[in-house]
Amino acid sequence: MTTFEDIKKALWAGADTFRDTIDAANYKDYVLSMLFVKFLSDSYKESVEELAKLHQGIRLERQKDNLPFRLKEEHTFDSLLANKNTVSIGQKINHALAEIERSNPILDGIFRGIDFNSQAVFGNKEQKNPMLRNLLDDFANLDLRPKHIATNKEQIPADVIGDAYEYMIGEFATISGKKAGSFFTPQEVSEIMAQIVEPKPKDRVYDPTCGSGSLLIRTAKKGDLKKVAIYGQEVSNSTISLARMNMFLHNITDAKILQGDTLAHPKHLDGDGNLMKFDCIVANMPFSKDKWASGFNSGGEVAGRKDFVMESSLDRWHRFDWGIPPASKGDWAFLLHMIMSMSPSGRVAAVAPHGVLFRGASEGRIRQEVVDKNLVDAVIGLPENLFYGTSIPACIIVFRKGRTNSDILFVDASGKDNYEKDKAKNKLRIRDIDKIVKVYRAYLSGNKKQANIEKYSHVASSQEIMDNEYNLNIPRYVDTFEEEEQIDISVVNREIEEIKGKIVKVEREMGKYLNELGLA
Repeated sequence: MTTFEDIKKALWAGADTFRDTIDAANYKDYVLSMLFVKFLSDSYKESVEELAKLHQGIRLERQKDNLPFRLKEEHTFDSLLANKNTVSIGQKINHALAEIERSNPILDGIFRGIDFNSQAVFGNKEQKNPMLRNLLDDFANLDLRPKHIATNKEQIPADVIGDAYEYMIGEFATISGKKAGSFFTPQEVSEIMAQIVEPKPKDRVYDPTCGSGSLLIRTAKKGDLKKVAIYGQEVSNSTISLARMNMFLHNITDAKILQGDTLAHPKHLDGDGNLMKFDCIVANMPFSKDKWASGFNSGGEVAGRKDFVMESSLDRWHRFDWGIPPASKGDWAFLLHMIMSMSPSGRVAAVAPHGVLFRGASEGRIRQEVVDKNLVDAVIGLPENLFYGTSIPACIIVFRKGRTNSDILFVDASGKDNYEKDKAKNKLRIRDIDKIVKVYRAYLSGNKKQANIEKYSHVASSQEIMDNEYNLNIPRYVDTFEEEEQIDISVVNREIEEIKGKIVKVEREMGKYLNELGLA
């Protein structure tokens, strides 16, 4: 039986094939794509074997058409492995991927932007072919037929393969460092956000900057993958491929993951062309994105000027009627998109830099409008160095429609007792996650006594918010100041005198020994 550890081992072998030759931010696409091809090939092989026990000839071919996807023999992993020494192996892999897409509408575009024959990535044939041969060998002995996957009581084979895929995305994020923030959210942060928005059956779950889809999947699981509708958008071609493969490996075949600039070209619209409304929205958006409005500049003699200025009238979905975020900081542009995409009972949990809580000018005006409309539910400060791509502390800002109170919960979970150091990053433990969620749920239930924890959390009234001029900076509401222990000067002076006496004694002894040696 193939275990989770077996899949990890093969993935690490694939990573080692490219290490020191190609940047990890790039080679993750090829390693994870090859795992996906192996999964498709082995799954299809097992399905055909089962059908062949019942059908033969034309009837077998007809039954194959009823499978979720179909592969020709020459496009399978086994065929690629058998041809690994072909001079044009890069082209052969590309052709197989293209044919897999062409033959299966459900997989159309899933390998978009992934080129196994790229000279820019792999170099010439002398450099490229050995790497591709090794990559095929790395997965050759991995059996991903579903019936051969070892599972525990609560798992199906797709869970094991999907979790291994997500594990490796996280490991690639660690290796990639700064370049990884755009495609991966730490699992413990995803868990907090998923529990906060708390999807229910029949909810629409949405991530407008979905990256590899891990945050979206974890959130959807809370409402049962079979009972919620999943939507995502991502601007990067290669990253959206990761997201779609991630969904498929988790046995999610009906997710609507679309490519494009969420701000300038939102893809999820209703029949009238308006923004689709969602019950649960989660996002780890790009921090302080510069030139976020460039997609609204259509070019031309007037619109294409260098002095282009974003105006609310340029957005036909009216997301910026409350104010235009600064050109160099798109945080509130993404937050406004999420707010305007909420259903009447919608919930949003978004990771954001702390600057959105206190910066002034247009951001201050937007923040006041959002608070006055009673949409801000909670602000949760997280420890520093949790995220890939930045070491600065971030926060989770929670919006909710249909609120029956005007208070705002503030949580400061950034203290040293609320996380542990893990390798190069900090990490939230299960107890740290549970503490945040417990306080938030106490606040939702109206239990202010349990929601107010000294030096950790505070439920602020609307009057407090106004008194602070709509500044939502957490230290204004949660006092984490620790008094220094008072120093007794008389004790310190006494210790100094004792030390001086010991020094005099040692010096006397040292002089005695030097005299005996004739060195004084």
